[in-house]
Amino acid sequence: MTQHFLASWCLVLLTAGSVMAQAPPPGVEPEPGRVFCEQSVSYRLADPSTMPESYQRFLGAWTDAAWDANTCAALIVDDVKSDGTASIIYVFGPLGPNPHVTGGILHGTGVIRDDELRFQNSDGTQFTFRPAIADLVGQMTTPKGQTYQATFKKTF
Repeated sequence: MTQHFLASWCLVLLTAGSVMAQAPPPGVEPEPGRVFCEQSVSYRLADPSTMPESYQRFLGAWTDAAWDANTCAALIVDDVKSDGTASIIYVFGPLGPNPHVTGGILHGTGVIRDDELRFQNSDGTQFTFRPAIADLVGQMTTPKGQTYQATFKKTF
């Protein structure tokens, strides 16, 4: 059983891949830019009726989060396929005017399994998001093993 779980987890990480910068899919017109964490982001959310109901709760722009006193974070889940593959945009930047925190926008893919959205970025930092009553609770684990938690609020 443990080997099956470990093999499944490795498959999730392999199929989720690293979050990498990429252009939106062709033919998809993004929404006008919004500012998240000092970054202007354009996106378009998929029609929720095109995905299984259990994944619809992840769809949306999730903001107002801070991993620490200096770092803002936002997550946009713009589409989820029937196999649980989620198209995501992860945004990070300074929390207020802070010249020591750089920002960025990462477009990539995550995987939803067992009511958790998981992905990792190119430096190996792992992210896990679980739905709460009205929010997403995120956990970030760095390659050095540091763990941070934050609550992401749905933006309407």
